[in-house]
Amino acid sequence: MTWLVPLVVLVPLIGAGFALASARRQKLQIAIAVGTMVVALAVSVTMLAVVHLGDATLVIQGGGWAAPFGISLVVDRLSALMVVVTSVVLLGVMIFSIGQGAADGDEETPVSIFYPTYLVLAAGVYNAFIAGDLFNLYVGFEILLVASFVLITLGGTASRLKAGVTYIIVSLVSSILFLGAVGAIYGAVGTVNLAEVSVRIAQLPQSTQLVLHLALLIAFGIKAALFPLSFWLPDSYPSAPAPVTAVFAGLLTKVGVYAILRTESVLFASNDISTLLMIVAMLTMVVGILGAVAQAGIRRMLSFTLVSHIGYMIFGIALGTEAGWAATVFYIVHHIVVQTTLFLVTGLIERVAGSSSLTHLAGMLKRAPYIAVLFFIPMLNLGGIPPFSGFIGKLGLFTAGAEVGGWLVYTAIALGALTSLLTLYALVRVWNLGFWRRKDELEDFSSPLTAQLTDTPESAVVTETKQSSHLMTAATATMVAVSVLITVFAGPIYEIADQAADNLSGGGDYVDAVHSESGEGE
Repeated sequence: MTWLVPLVVLVPLIGAGFALASARRQKLQIAIAVGTMVVALAVSVTMLAVVHLGDATLVIQGGGWAAPFGISLVVDRLSALMVVVTSVVLLGVMIFSIGQGAADGDEETPVSIFYPTYLVLAAGVYNAFIAGDLFNLYVGFEILLVASFVLITLGGTASRLKAGVTYIIVSLVSSILFLGAVGAIYGAVGTVNLAEVSVRIAQLPQSTQLVLHLALLIAFGIKAALFPLSFWLPDSYPSAPAPVTAVFAGLLTKVGVYAILRTESVLFASNDISTLLMIVAMLTMVVGILGAVAQAGIRRMLSFTLVSHIGYMIFGIALGTEAGWAATVFYIVHHIVVQTTLFLVTGLIERVAGSSSLTHLAGMLKRAPYIAVLFFIPMLNLGGIPPFSGFIGKLGLFTAGAEVGGWLVYTAIALGALTSLLTLYALVRVWNLGFWRRKDELEDFSSPLTAQLTDTPESAVVTETKQSSHLMTAATATMVAVSVLITVFAGPIYEIADQAADNLSGGGDYVDAVHSESGEGE
């Protein structure tokens, strides 16, 4: 079944080509785009079934050249799970964008540009998740970044171009640092194949390992939006069209987190920087959520909560245990879906109210009760209210931390609990002001809930309301349902995450699979 591995990248690339060739036939292009993502989802689910049920790691060597000379594509439980979640999110957001295009006449997401670029973005994300060497991982990042440059500036408004410039500059700096780190690793060990590097790098002096380790961490830290490298995110994501913001918030930072988890477990198991990672995790959680509670714009508030919750994932990675990694994998799955869903709901709010700023938002419960329901469920989930997956993920992380112990870990657990409470506070404030508050109370700023809120000029602008299509609502409702299903099937998902963490431990299974003669291993 190794032939499935390259398909997950080739399918969206081929689909992008056909979609671009059909630019003048809108319905055909949309059909091609949706069909492509359906096929990609089917391939992804099949790979996960083969890998998990067959207890195998799928490996293909590019051109038939054995590692480290060929380009290795590797799908283990971690990669397969990430690819499946990515496919679900990409398909759901694509359906939302089709509905938005139908309602707006494609002003926000021009079909001829949007869908081919969207499929190229999908190929880049998939390639990053299955890359078996550092340079191919770099290529995956560059593919998705080039596509994201186009998507983030769709519409050509001043705010989007400004945000796009910031995003592009930061991304290019990150790419340069990443490429420099790859070159340094190649110079030190003579290969960039992850399996080979994991064997050879352990023979280097600890000081050399540390330099290479930190070089990769800085590059991935920018992409994952770790503090203090997260300054760019709250200004970049909120300005893009709603479907683009949803995909970016749900997926792109998680590719960086995935890269950190993969390299920490496979490459640098013998070079411990857990204390540094723990401190970074705490700062990311606290600074991110403090930024969130000060925001009046829902998009910016969610962008800051995105940053803060990346801290939970880094906390789990820093623990360096199978339990910590398993909880991290589960939390990544949860957060990708829930964060994407909240941004889609925010897109619906903006269309009904003309703004997503709490200084201009009121009466949504009466005006659009269906949006209230769609917001309420992921709100509780992200806030960590039992029995939702957010609570399960946090409980797993905190339990894994308690098993490790130590004052630093306990401090991180306490800050994680505080971050969860402040996340819930920020979201409940949106509910109280945006949904519960009556429109005649809109100008009353004496309430403590509205005090000291920061509003950007862009989010404060009230535009004309727009009609939401049934397809947009259905896509959002489906994503809410998926977030609930993660809770319902938390046991099986956590089991996959647990076995993925077991495969990551020491990198042994990963290395053995790449080196195996058959291309598959346990």
